[in-house]
Amino acid sequence: MLRPDDHADQAPDTAAVIVPATGQRISYRTMVDQSRRLANVLRSRGLEPGHHVAIFMTNVPEYFEVVWAARRAGYYYTAINWHLTPGEVRYMLENSESKALIVSADLAGVAGQAAAGLPGLGLRLLVGADADAVPAGWEDYAATVGAAGTTPLGPELEGQAMLYSSGTTGRPKGIVHAKIDIARRFGDVEGDILWVNRYGLDPDTVTLNVGPLYHAAPLVSAMSTHRNGGTVVLPPRFDAEQTLQAIERYRVTYAQFVPTMFIRLLRLPEEVRRRYDVSSLRAIAHSAAPCPVEVKRRMIEWFGPVISEYYSATEAAGHVSIRSEEWLEHPGSVGRVAPGSVAITDDAGRELPPGEDGIIWFTRPANKFAYHGDPDKSAAMYNDKGWAKMGDIGHLDSGGYLFITGRSDHTIISGGVNIYPREIEDLLIEHPAVDDVAVIGVPDDEYGESVQAVVTLREGYTGGVVLERDIIDWTRARLAHYKCPKSVIVVGSLPRSVAGKMMKHRLIEQLKQASCT
Repeated sequence: MLRPDDHADQAPDTAAVIVPATGQRISYRTMVDQSRRLANVLRSRGLEPGHHVAIFMTNVPEYFEVVWAARRAGYYYTAINWHLTPGEVRYMLENSESKALIVSADLAGVAGQAAAGLPGLGLRLLVGADADAVPAGWEDYAATVGAAGTTPLGPELEGQAMLYSSGTTGRPKGIVHAKIDIARRFGDVEGDILWVNRYGLDPDTVTLNVGPLYHAAPLVSAMSTHRNGGTVVLPPRFDAEQTLQAIERYRVTYAQFVPTMFIRLLRLPEEVRRRYDVSSLRAIAHSAAPCPVEVKRRMIEWFGPVISEYYSATEAAGHVSIRSEEWLEHPGSVGRVAPGSVAITDDAGRELPPGEDGIIWFTRPANKFAYHGDPDKSAAMYNDKGWAKMGDIGHLDSGGYLFITGRSDHTIISGGVNIYPREIEDLLIEHPAVDDVAVIGVPDDEYGESVQAVVTLREGYTGGVVLERDIIDWTRARLAHYKCPKSVIVVGSLPRSVAGKMMKHRLIEQLKQASCT
Protein backbone atom coordinates (compact mmCIF):
# COMPACT_ATOMS: atom_id res chain seq x y z
CA MET A 1 0.00 0.00 0.00
CA LEU A 2 1.33 3.41 -1.00
CA ARG A 3 -0.53 6.24 0.75
CA PRO A 4 0.50 9.69 2.00
CA ASP A 5 -1.50 8.82 5.13
CA ASP A 6 1.22 6.43 6.25
CA HIS A 7 3.81 9.21 6.14
CA ALA A 8 1.41 11.57 7.94
CA ASP A 9 1.29 9.02 10.76
CA GLN A 10 5.02 8.26 10.82
CA ALA A 11 6.45 11.74 10.13
CA PRO A 12 3.56 14.20 10.49
CA ASP A 13 5.68 17.36 10.46
CA THR A 14 7.66 16.48 7.31
CA ALA A 15 6.97 18.93 4.50
CA ALA A 16 4.79 17.42 1.79
CA VAL A 17 4.86 20.68 -0.20
CA ILE A 18 7.10 23.76 -0.16
CA VAL A 19 6.14 26.94 -2.02
CA PRO A 20 9.35 28.89 -2.81
CA ALA A 21 7.54 32.12 -3.66
CA THR A 22 6.09 32.46 -0.13
CA GLY A 23 8.16 30.06 1.97
CA GLN A 24 4.96 28.19 2.87
CA ARG A 25 5.47 24.60 4.04
CA ILE A 26 2.54 22.19 4.16
CA SER A 27 3.13 19.19 6.37
CA TYR A 28 1.98 15.66 5.60
CA ARG A 29 -0.43 15.84 8.52
CA THR A 30 -2.06 18.99 7.16
CA MET A 31 -2.26 17.77 3.57
CA VAL A 32 -3.78 14.42 4.54
CA ASP A 33 -6.28 15.93 6.99
CA GLN A 34 -7.40 18.50 4.42
CA SER A 35 -7.86 15.81 1.78
CA ARG A 36 -9.97 13.79 4.22
CA ARG A 37 -12.12 16.83 5.00
CA LEU A 38 -12.69 17.51 1.31
CA ALA A 39 -13.53 13.86 0.66
CA ASN A 40 -16.18 14.08 3.37
CA VAL A 41 -17.57 17.29 1.84
CA LEU A 42 -17.81 15.73 -1.61
CA ARG A 43 -19.55 12.61 -0.30
CA SER A 44 -21.97 14.69 1.77
CA ARG A 45 -22.98 16.61 -1.37
CA GLY A 46 -24.02 13.46 -3.16
CA LEU A 47 -20.90 12.42 -5.08
CA GLU A 48 -20.64 8.65 -5.28
CA PRO A 49 -17.66 6.48 -6.36
CA GLY A 50 -17.22 6.82 -10.12
CA HIS A 51 -18.41 10.43 -10.26
CA HIS A 52 -16.15 13.14 -11.68
CA VAL A 53 -14.44 16.08 -9.96
CA ALA A 54 -13.02 18.87 -12.15
CA ILE A 55 -9.91 20.81 -11.04
CA PHE A 56 -9.24 24.20 -12.62
CA MET A 57 -6.36 25.62 -10.63
CA THR A 58 -2.90 27.04 -11.12
CA ASN A 59 0.05 25.49 -9.24
CA VAL A 60 -1.17 26.05 -5.68
CA PRO A 61 -0.65 23.62 -2.77
CA GLU A 62 -4.39 22.96 -2.44
CA TYR A 63 -4.13 21.10 -5.75
CA PHE A 64 -2.77 18.11 -3.86
CA GLU A 65 -5.53 18.23 -1.26
CA VAL A 66 -8.09 17.98 -4.05
CA VAL A 67 -6.34 15.18 -5.93
CA TRP A 68 -5.78 13.11 -2.80
CA ALA A 69 -9.42 13.64 -1.77
CA ALA A 70 -10.56 12.25 -5.12
CA ARG A 71 -8.08 9.37 -4.94
CA ARG A 72 -9.30 8.29 -1.48
CA ALA A 73 -13.01 8.68 -2.28
CA GLY A 74 -13.10 6.66 -5.48
CA TYR A 75 -13.71 9.57 -7.86
CA TYR A 76 -12.39 10.37 -11.30
CA TYR A 77 -10.59 13.69 -11.31
CA THR A 78 -10.05 15.84 -14.37
CA ALA A 79 -7.28 18.45 -14.22
CA ILE A 80 -8.05 21.24 -16.70
CA ASN A 81 -5.46 23.33 -18.52
CA TRP A 82 -5.59 26.84 -17.03
CA HIS A 83 -4.72 28.46 -20.38
CA LEU A 84 -8.00 27.41 -21.99
CA THR A 85 -10.83 29.73 -22.94
CA PRO A 86 -14.23 29.58 -21.18
CA GLY A 87 -15.67 27.64 -24.11
CA GLU A 88 -12.88 25.06 -24.01
CA VAL A 89 -13.24 24.63 -20.25
CA ARG A 90 -17.00 24.26 -20.60
CA TYR A 91 -16.51 21.49 -23.15
CA MET A 92 -14.43 19.50 -20.65
CA LEU A 93 -16.91 20.08 -17.82
CA GLU A 94 -19.76 18.84 -19.98
CA ASN A 95 -17.85 16.01 -21.63
CA SER A 96 -16.58 14.66 -18.29
CA GLU A 97 -20.01 15.08 -16.65
CA SER A 98 -18.31 16.60 -13.63
CA LYS A 99 -20.35 16.90 -10.44
CA ALA A 100 -17.97 19.27 -8.63
CA LEU A 101 -15.65 22.05 -9.78
CA ILE A 102 -12.77 23.39 -7.69
CA VAL A 103 -11.11 26.59 -8.92
CA SER A 104 -8.25 28.82 -7.79
CA ALA A 105 -9.23 32.47 -7.32
CA ASP A 106 -7.03 33.71 -10.16
CA LEU A 107 -9.14 31.69 -12.61
CA ALA A 108 -12.54 32.63 -11.17
CA GLY A 109 -13.54 34.81 -14.14
CA VAL A 110 -12.93 32.12 -16.75
CA ALA A 111 -14.50 29.44 -14.54
CA GLY A 112 -17.60 31.53 -13.92
CA GLN A 113 -18.24 31.87 -17.65
CA ALA A 114 -17.45 28.22 -18.31
CA ALA A 115 -19.72 26.85 -15.59
CA ALA A 116 -22.66 29.22 -16.09
CA GLY A 117 -25.93 27.34 -16.39
CA LEU A 118 -24.46 23.83 -16.00
CA PRO A 119 -26.99 22.05 -13.77
CA GLY A 120 -24.80 19.01 -13.13
CA LEU A 121 -22.20 20.99 -11.15
CA GLY A 122 -23.72 20.61 -7.70
CA LEU A 123 -20.64 21.91 -5.86
CA ARG A 124 -18.42 24.84 -6.85
CA LEU A 125 -15.53 25.71 -4.55
CA LEU A 126 -13.23 28.74 -4.87
CA VAL A 127 -9.70 28.41 -3.48
CA GLY A 128 -7.77 31.43 -2.15
CA ALA A 129 -10.49 34.06 -2.48
CA ASP A 130 -11.50 36.52 0.21
CA ALA A 131 -14.52 35.01 1.94
CA ASP A 132 -16.62 38.14 1.32
CA ALA A 133 -15.72 38.15 -2.39
CA VAL A 134 -17.04 34.69 -3.28
CA PRO A 135 -19.65 35.01 -6.08
CA ALA A 136 -23.19 33.75 -5.73
CA GLY A 137 -23.45 30.04 -6.46
CA TRP A 138 -19.91 29.40 -5.25
CA GLU A 139 -18.54 28.45 -1.83
CA ASP A 140 -15.33 29.43 -0.10
CA TYR A 141 -13.03 26.41 -0.13
CA ALA A 142 -11.32 27.18 3.18
CA ALA A 143 -14.58 27.68 5.07
CA THR A 144 -16.41 24.69 3.58
CA VAL A 145 -13.53 22.25 3.90
CA GLY A 146 -12.46 23.60 7.30
CA ALA A 147 -15.88 22.83 8.76
CA ALA A 148 -15.73 19.15 7.80
CA GLY A 149 -14.34 16.31 9.87
CA THR A 150 -11.12 14.35 9.30
CA THR A 151 -12.57 10.90 9.93
CA PRO A 152 -11.72 8.77 6.88
CA LEU A 153 -14.53 7.61 4.65
CA GLY A 154 -15.32 3.99 5.13
CA PRO A 155 -14.19 2.27 3.06
CA GLU A 156 -11.73 4.45 1.14
CA LEU A 157 -11.53 3.48 -2.54
CA GLU A 158 -8.71 4.21 -4.99
CA GLY A 159 -9.81 6.86 -7.49
CA GLN A 160 -8.50 7.47 -10.98
CA ALA A 161 -7.39 10.36 -13.16
CA MET A 162 -9.34 11.11 -16.31
CA LEU A 163 -7.03 13.61 -17.94
CA TYR A 164 -7.50 15.07 -21.38
CA SER A 165 -5.08 14.78 -24.27
CA SER A 166 -3.25 18.00 -25.12
CA GLY A 167 -5.21 18.44 -28.33
CA THR A 168 -2.17 18.68 -30.61
CA THR A 169 -4.18 17.21 -33.50
CA GLY A 170 -7.73 18.29 -32.64
CA ARG A 171 -10.18 18.56 -29.78
CA PRO A 172 -8.85 17.17 -26.46
CA LYS A 173 -10.05 13.69 -25.57
CA GLY A 174 -10.75 12.40 -22.05
CA ILE A 175 -8.60 9.34 -21.41
CA VAL A 176 -9.94 6.60 -19.15
CA HIS A 177 -7.64 3.80 -17.99
CA ALA A 178 -9.98 1.77 -15.80
CA LYS A 179 -13.38 1.82 -14.20
CA ILE A 180 -13.49 2.61 -10.50
CA ASP A 181 -13.27 -0.75 -8.72
CA ILE A 182 -15.18 -0.87 -5.41
CA ALA A 183 -12.90 -3.72 -4.34
CA ARG A 184 -9.74 -1.65 -4.83
CA ARG A 185 -8.74 0.09 -1.62
CA PHE A 186 -6.99 3.46 -1.41
CA GLY A 187 -3.24 2.94 -1.80
CA ASP A 188 -3.54 -0.23 -3.88
CA VAL A 189 -1.43 0.94 -6.82
CA GLU A 190 1.35 -0.48 -8.96
CA GLY A 191 2.38 2.31 -11.34
CA ASP A 192 4.39 4.17 -8.71
CA ILE A 193 6.80 1.25 -8.46
CA LEU A 194 8.26 2.32 -11.81
CA TRP A 195 9.06 5.76 -10.42
CA VAL A 196 10.68 4.22 -7.34
CA ASN A 197 12.85 1.85 -9.36
CA ARG A 198 13.92 4.32 -12.04
CA TYR A 199 14.25 7.54 -10.05
CA GLY A 200 14.90 6.28 -6.54
CA LEU A 201 11.99 8.02 -4.83
CA ASP A 202 12.03 7.64 -1.06
CA PRO A 203 11.40 9.78 2.07
CA ASP A 204 14.60 11.74 1.37
CA THR A 205 13.48 12.74 -2.12
CA VAL A 206 13.04 16.44 -2.87
CA THR A 207 11.16 16.82 -6.15
CA LEU A 208 11.15 20.09 -8.05
CA ASN A 209 7.84 20.43 -9.88
CA VAL A 210 8.12 23.23 -12.45
CA GLY A 211 5.48 21.90 -14.85
CA PRO A 212 1.75 22.65 -14.68
CA LEU A 213 -0.13 20.15 -12.55
CA TYR A 214 -2.88 19.74 -15.15
CA HIS A 215 -0.29 17.84 -17.21
CA ALA A 216 0.00 14.10 -16.54
CA ALA A 217 3.78 13.88 -16.06
CA PRO A 218 4.24 16.57 -13.36
CA LEU A 219 1.12 15.46 -11.51
CA VAL A 220 2.08 11.78 -11.45
CA SER A 221 5.65 12.69 -10.50
CA ALA A 222 4.46 14.78 -7.54
CA MET A 223 1.95 12.18 -6.37
CA SER A 224 4.55 9.42 -6.60
CA THR A 225 6.79 11.57 -4.41
CA HIS A 226 3.99 11.83 -1.84
CA ARG A 227 3.26 8.12 -1.91
CA ASN A 228 6.89 7.57 -1.01
CA GLY A 229 7.19 10.23 1.70
CA GLY A 230 9.24 12.87 -0.14
CA THR A 231 8.84 16.63 -0.48
CA VAL A 232 7.50 18.49 -3.53
CA VAL A 233 8.88 21.98 -4.21
CA LEU A 234 6.14 23.85 -6.12
CA PRO A 235 6.96 27.10 -7.97
CA PRO A 236 4.00 28.75 -9.72
CA ARG A 237 5.64 28.31 -13.13
CA PHE A 238 8.95 27.63 -14.82
CA ASP A 239 11.66 30.30 -14.78
CA ALA A 240 15.14 29.28 -15.84
CA GLU A 241 17.26 31.04 -13.23
CA GLN A 242 14.72 30.54 -10.44
CA THR A 243 14.84 26.81 -11.22
CA LEU A 244 18.59 26.77 -10.55
CA GLN A 245 18.05 28.80 -7.38
CA ALA A 246 15.47 26.28 -6.13
CA ILE A 247 17.73 23.31 -6.87
CA GLU A 248 20.51 24.86 -4.80
CA ARG A 249 18.32 26.22 -1.98
CA TYR A 250 16.25 23.07 -1.36
CA ARG A 251 18.93 20.53 -2.34
CA VAL A 252 16.61 19.08 -4.96
CA THR A 253 17.27 15.43 -5.74
CA TYR A 254 14.76 14.83 -8.56
CA ALA A 255 13.29 17.11 -11.22
CA GLN A 256 11.21 16.75 -14.33
CA PHE A 257 11.54 18.97 -17.39
CA VAL A 258 10.43 19.25 -21.01
CA PRO A 259 12.88 20.08 -23.82
CA THR A 260 11.72 23.70 -24.03
CA MET A 261 12.91 24.14 -20.46
CA PHE A 262 16.29 22.63 -21.34
CA ILE A 263 16.66 25.15 -24.15
CA ARG A 264 15.85 28.06 -21.83
CA LEU A 265 18.27 26.82 -19.20
CA LEU A 266 21.03 26.51 -21.79
CA ARG A 267 20.38 30.04 -23.02
CA LEU A 268 21.20 31.51 -19.63
CA PRO A 269 24.55 33.33 -19.64
CA GLU A 270 27.46 31.10 -18.72
CA GLU A 271 28.15 33.07 -15.53
CA VAL A 272 24.55 32.55 -14.37
CA ARG A 273 24.69 28.80 -15.01
CA ARG A 274 27.94 28.49 -13.07
CA ARG A 275 26.57 30.48 -10.14
CA TYR A 276 24.39 27.70 -8.74
CA ASP A 277 25.21 24.33 -7.20
CA VAL A 278 23.16 21.56 -8.81
CA SER A 279 25.18 18.67 -7.42
CA SER A 280 22.31 17.46 -5.21
CA LEU A 281 20.42 16.13 -8.25
CA ARG A 282 20.28 12.34 -8.41
CA ALA A 283 17.85 12.11 -11.31
CA ILE A 284 16.23 14.28 -13.97
CA ALA A 285 13.43 13.00 -16.19
CA HIS A 286 12.27 14.59 -19.41
CA SER A 287 9.41 13.73 -21.72
CA ALA A 288 6.33 15.19 -23.48
CA ALA A 289 8.08 16.44 -26.64
CA PRO A 290 11.08 15.59 -28.84
CA CYS A 291 14.45 16.83 -27.58
CA PRO A 292 17.03 17.94 -30.17
CA VAL A 293 20.16 15.81 -29.91
CA GLU A 294 22.58 18.69 -29.32
CA VAL A 295 20.37 20.19 -26.64
CA LYS A 296 20.34 16.95 -24.68
CA ARG A 297 24.07 16.39 -25.18
CA ARG A 298 24.79 19.84 -23.70
CA MET A 299 22.47 19.19 -20.74
CA ILE A 300 24.29 15.95 -19.93
CA GLU A 301 27.62 17.77 -20.14
CA TRP A 302 26.32 20.35 -17.65
CA PHE A 303 24.31 18.26 -15.16
CA GLY A 304 26.13 14.97 -15.57
CA PRO A 305 24.71 11.52 -16.43
CA VAL A 306 21.60 11.93 -14.27
CA ILE A 307 19.20 12.64 -17.15
CA SER A 308 16.68 9.99 -18.21
CA GLU A 309 14.19 10.30 -21.01
CA TYR A 310 10.95 8.44 -21.30
CA TYR A 311 8.43 8.11 -24.09
CA SER A 312 4.82 7.61 -23.15
CA ALA A 313 1.60 9.61 -23.29
CA THR A 314 -1.50 10.28 -21.22
CA GLU A 315 -2.87 7.10 -22.80
CA ALA A 316 0.04 5.21 -21.14
CA ALA A 317 -0.18 2.27 -23.54
CA GLY A 318 3.52 1.65 -22.96
CA HIS A 319 6.66 3.08 -21.43
CA VAL A 320 10.02 3.41 -23.16
CA SER A 321 12.98 4.94 -21.37
CA ILE A 322 16.70 5.55 -21.64
CA ARG A 323 19.42 6.71 -19.24
CA SER A 324 22.21 9.14 -20.06
CA GLU A 325 24.89 6.49 -20.57
CA GLU A 326 22.72 4.52 -23.00
CA TRP A 327 21.63 7.66 -24.81
CA LEU A 328 25.22 8.75 -25.45
CA GLU A 329 25.72 5.42 -27.23
CA HIS A 330 22.39 5.77 -29.11
CA PRO A 331 21.89 9.55 -29.49
CA GLY A 332 18.37 10.51 -30.45
CA SER A 333 16.79 7.30 -29.15
CA VAL A 334 14.07 7.28 -26.50
CA GLY A 335 15.22 3.84 -25.33
CA ARG A 336 13.87 0.32 -25.14
CA VAL A 337 10.42 -0.64 -23.97
CA ALA A 338 9.93 -2.02 -20.46
CA PRO A 339 7.70 -3.80 -19.77
CA GLY A 340 6.32 -5.24 -22.98
CA SER A 341 7.57 -4.94 -26.56
CA VAL A 342 7.28 -2.66 -29.58
CA ALA A 343 6.59 -3.40 -33.25
CA ILE A 344 6.81 -1.07 -36.26
CA THR A 345 4.36 -1.58 -39.13
CA ASP A 346 3.37 0.10 -42.36
CA ASP A 347 -0.18 1.33 -42.96
CA ALA A 348 -1.23 -2.16 -44.08
CA GLY A 349 -0.07 -3.72 -40.81
CA ARG A 350 3.07 -5.41 -42.16
CA GLU A 351 5.96 -5.40 -39.70
CA LEU A 352 8.97 -3.41 -40.87
CA PRO A 353 12.66 -4.23 -40.41
CA PRO A 354 15.06 -2.13 -38.27
CA GLY A 355 15.72 1.31 -39.67
CA GLU A 356 12.40 1.73 -41.50
CA ASP A 357 9.87 4.25 -40.21
CA GLY A 358 6.31 3.20 -39.53
CA ILE A 359 3.52 3.17 -36.96
CA ILE A 360 4.70 2.43 -33.41
CA TRP A 361 2.66 -0.33 -31.73
CA PHE A 362 2.90 -1.60 -28.17
CA THR A 363 2.33 -5.32 -28.61
CA ARG A 364 1.63 -5.92 -24.93
CA PRO A 365 -0.06 -2.69 -23.80
CA ALA A 366 0.81 -1.69 -20.24
CA ASN A 367 -2.65 -0.17 -19.76
CA LYS A 368 -5.97 -0.59 -21.47
CA PHE A 369 -7.30 2.87 -22.29
CA ALA A 370 -10.34 4.40 -23.94
CA TYR A 371 -11.47 7.86 -24.98
CA HIS A 372 -14.42 9.00 -22.88
CA GLY A 373 -17.62 8.95 -24.91
CA ASP A 374 -15.88 8.05 -28.18
CA PRO A 375 -15.91 4.29 -28.75
CA ASP A 376 -14.99 4.60 -32.44
CA LYS A 377 -11.85 6.62 -31.71
CA SER A 378 -10.99 4.23 -28.87
CA ALA A 379 -11.30 1.17 -31.13
CA ALA A 380 -9.14 2.83 -33.80
CA MET A 381 -6.17 2.89 -31.40
CA TYR A 382 -6.03 -0.95 -31.30
CA ASN A 383 -5.51 -3.51 -34.06
CA ASP A 384 -6.93 -7.00 -34.41
CA LYS A 385 -4.01 -8.42 -32.40
CA GLY A 386 -4.77 -6.23 -29.40
CA TRP A 387 -1.73 -4.02 -30.00
CA ALA A 388 -2.11 -0.37 -29.03
CA LYS A 389 -0.73 2.77 -30.65
CA MET A 390 -0.47 6.38 -29.51
CA GLY A 391 -0.32 8.01 -32.93
CA ASP A 392 3.45 8.24 -33.36
CA ILE A 393 5.82 7.28 -36.18
CA GLY A 394 9.30 5.86 -35.59
CA HIS A 395 11.73 3.01 -36.12
CA LEU A 396 13.81 0.51 -34.19
CA ASP A 397 17.52 0.02 -34.62
CA SER A 398 19.14 -3.42 -34.66
CA GLY A 399 19.49 -3.35 -30.87
CA GLY A 400 15.82 -2.66 -30.23
CA TYR A 401 16.25 1.04 -29.44
CA LEU A 402 13.28 3.15 -30.48
CA PHE A 403 13.61 6.44 -32.39
CA ILE A 404 10.59 8.73 -32.70
CA THR A 405 10.23 10.40 -36.09
CA GLY A 406 6.99 12.33 -35.53
CA ARG A 407 3.21 12.18 -35.28
CA SER A 408 1.32 10.23 -37.92
CA ASP A 409 -1.04 13.20 -38.24
CA HIS A 410 1.91 15.48 -39.10
CA THR A 411 3.44 13.33 -41.84
CA ILE A 412 4.03 15.26 -45.08
CA ILE A 413 3.47 13.30 -48.31
CA SER A 414 5.36 15.00 -51.14
CA GLY A 415 5.50 13.30 -54.51
CA GLY A 416 4.36 10.05 -52.87
CA VAL A 417 7.23 10.12 -50.35
CA ASN A 418 6.64 10.34 -46.58
CA ILE A 419 8.56 13.16 -44.93
CA TYR A 420 8.65 13.40 -41.14
CA PRO A 421 8.92 16.95 -39.76
CA ARG A 422 10.85 16.16 -36.60
CA GLU A 423 14.14 15.45 -38.38
CA ILE A 424 13.92 18.80 -40.15
CA GLU A 425 12.87 20.66 -37.00
CA ASP A 426 15.74 19.19 -34.99
CA LEU A 427 18.15 20.47 -37.62
CA LEU A 428 16.62 23.92 -38.08
CA ILE A 429 16.66 24.69 -34.34
CA GLU A 430 20.46 24.70 -34.66
CA HIS A 431 20.42 27.52 -37.24
CA PRO A 432 21.86 30.63 -35.54
CA ALA A 433 18.86 32.80 -36.44
CA VAL A 434 16.11 30.34 -35.42
CA ASP A 435 14.54 30.55 -31.99
CA ASP A 436 11.69 28.09 -32.54
CA VAL A 437 10.42 26.13 -35.53
CA ALA A 438 7.54 24.08 -36.86
CA VAL A 439 7.64 22.21 -40.15
CA ILE A 440 4.35 21.62 -41.94
CA GLY A 441 3.07 20.46 -45.30
CA VAL A 442 1.38 22.96 -47.61
CA PRO A 443 -0.56 22.28 -50.84
CA ASP A 444 1.60 21.91 -53.94
CA ASP A 445 0.13 21.56 -57.46
CA GLU A 446 2.95 19.29 -58.60
CA TYR A 447 3.86 17.24 -55.52
CA GLY A 448 0.63 17.27 -53.55
CA GLU A 449 2.40 18.78 -50.56
CA SER A 450 5.66 20.64 -50.09
CA VAL A 451 7.69 21.31 -46.97
CA GLN A 452 7.35 24.69 -45.28
CA ALA A 453 9.29 25.89 -42.22
CA VAL A 454 7.55 28.34 -39.89
CA VAL A 455 10.10 29.98 -37.60
CA THR A 456 10.52 32.58 -34.91
CA LEU A 457 13.82 34.44 -34.80
CA ARG A 458 16.38 35.06 -32.11
CA GLU A 459 17.05 38.54 -30.89
CA GLY A 460 19.10 40.55 -33.38
CA TYR A 461 17.71 38.89 -36.51
CA THR A 462 15.02 40.21 -38.83
CA GLY A 463 13.07 38.38 -41.49
CA GLY A 464 13.26 38.89 -45.21
CA VAL A 465 14.05 37.17 -48.47
CA VAL A 466 17.80 37.00 -47.79
CA LEU A 467 17.40 35.26 -44.41
CA GLU A 468 14.71 32.91 -45.68
CA ARG A 469 16.98 31.88 -48.60
CA ASP A 470 19.85 31.39 -46.15
CA ILE A 471 17.76 29.07 -43.98
CA ILE A 472 16.79 26.97 -47.00
CA ASP A 473 20.36 26.78 -48.32
CA TRP A 474 21.74 25.99 -44.85
CA THR A 475 19.28 23.09 -44.56
CA ARG A 476 20.06 21.78 -48.07
CA ALA A 477 23.75 21.60 -47.14
CA ARG A 478 22.90 19.23 -44.28
CA LEU A 479 19.87 17.18 -45.32
CA ALA A 480 18.54 15.29 -48.35
CA HIS A 481 17.05 17.91 -50.64
CA TYR A 482 13.60 16.32 -50.87
CA LYS A 483 13.21 16.83 -47.10
CA CYS A 484 14.25 20.48 -47.12
CA PRO A 485 11.79 23.37 -46.90
CA LYS A 486 10.81 24.99 -50.16
CA SER A 487 9.51 28.01 -48.28
CA VAL A 488 10.09 29.74 -44.94
CA ILE A 489 7.66 31.94 -43.02
CA VAL A 490 8.77 34.13 -40.11
CA VAL A 491 6.16 34.67 -37.37
CA GLY A 492 6.16 36.38 -33.99
CA SER A 493 5.34 33.25 -31.97
CA LEU A 494 4.42 29.60 -32.37
CA PRO A 495 1.56 27.91 -30.48
CA ARG A 496 3.14 25.49 -28.04
CA SER A 497 1.51 23.91 -25.02
CA VAL A 498 3.17 24.45 -21.66
CA ALA A 499 4.51 20.90 -22.00
CA GLY A 500 6.35 22.07 -25.11
CA LYS A 501 4.18 20.26 -27.65
CA MET A 502 3.66 22.12 -30.90
CA MET A 503 -0.05 22.73 -31.57
CA LYS A 504 0.21 22.32 -35.33
CA HIS A 505 -3.51 22.34 -36.01
CA ARG A 506 -3.69 25.77 -34.36
CA LEU A 507 -0.67 26.98 -36.30
CA ILE A 508 -2.20 25.90 -39.60
CA GLU A 509 -5.48 27.63 -38.70
CA GLN A 510 -3.61 30.81 -37.77
CA LEU A 511 -1.75 30.78 -41.09
CA LYS A 512 -5.01 30.27 -43.00
CA GLN A 513 -6.62 33.20 -41.19
CA ALA A 514 -3.59 35.40 -41.84
CA SER A 515 -3.69 34.60 -45.57
CA CYS A 516 -7.32 35.72 -45.73
CA THR A 517 -6.65 39.17 -44.26
